[in-house]
Amino acid sequence: MGRLDNQVAIITGGGSGLGKAIAELYASEGANVVIADMNLEAAEDTVNGIKQNGGQALAIKTNVTEENDIEQMVSKTVDTFGTIDILVNNAGIVDNMYAAANVPDDVWERVFNINVTGTMRTMRKVLPLFMEKKSGTIVNMSSVSGVAGGRGGLTYTATKHAIVGMTRNVAAHYKHLNIRCNAIGPSQVPTNLTNSIKQPDPYGMEQALAGVKMMHRPGTTEEIANIALFLGSNESSYVNGVIVTADGGWSAY
Repeated sequence: MGRLDNQVAIITGGGSGLGKAIAELYASEGANVVIADMNLEAAEDTVNGIKQNGGQALAIKTNVTEENDIEQMVSKTVDTFGTIDILVNNAGIVDNMYAAANVPDDVWERVFNINVTGTMRTMRKVLPLFMEKKSGTIVNMSSVSGVAGGRGGLTYTATKHAIVGMTRNVAAHYKHLNIRCNAIGPSQVPTNLTNSIKQPDPYGMEQALAGVKMMHRPGTTEEIANIALFLGSNESSYVNGVIVTADGGWSAY
C-alpha cells in the first residue's frame, strides 16, 4: 500500500530535475501523476519510465505563463483521472545571477512570469476544485533564496520570496476548507536547471557564492522529492503554511 494511493497529482516542470524525481516518487507511492511541462518530449519520457514501473501517468504540454495551457492542464487531468488532489508547483527558471544594478528588464519579466505568475495561475485554477471538495494539497517550490537574501540573483531571490508569501497566504485563507499549502526551500541541487547558468553576472555570482564554503555538500533530487512526498501525503496533515528549508544547515549559520 502506497502513501499516495488513489491520489491524483499534477507536477509542473515534471519532465526533468526535481520535478521528475518528485513525479517518479509520487507514482511509486500509488499516485496517478500528470507531468505538465513545456518540453513534451521530456514529459513523455518521464511518463514512459513511470509506466514501465507499473505506475499511471499522463504528459501534458504546459507553459505556465499561458492561461489556456493551464486550463487545458486542469481539464485534461480531471477528464482522465476524475479529480485533482495534489498540485506541485515546480516549474521555474533562474536569472543568471544578475545583481540589482545589472538586471535586464527582459530577465526580470521572464523570471517573474514563470516563477511567480505561473505559480499564481495554477493555484488560482485548482483552488475552486479543492474548495468544492473541501480538500487539497499544494506544494510550492521555493528556494533557500526565498528565506535568505544573498544566495542568488535579485530577480530569482524576489520571485522565491514571493512564493513564500503566496504559500503562507493560501494556507491562511483556505485552511478552514481542509486545503493545505506548503513550500520547499532547497539550496544547491545539481540539475539541468542549475547547470544551465551560462556566463553569469560576475558581480552577482561573486556575492551569491560568498557563503558557499559554509555548505558542506549539495543536495540531491531524491532528498527534495522525499520532502515533497511528506508534504503531499496525509503524514503532514497538520502542516500548513510552512517553508521546509533543505540546505544541510547552510542557512542556519
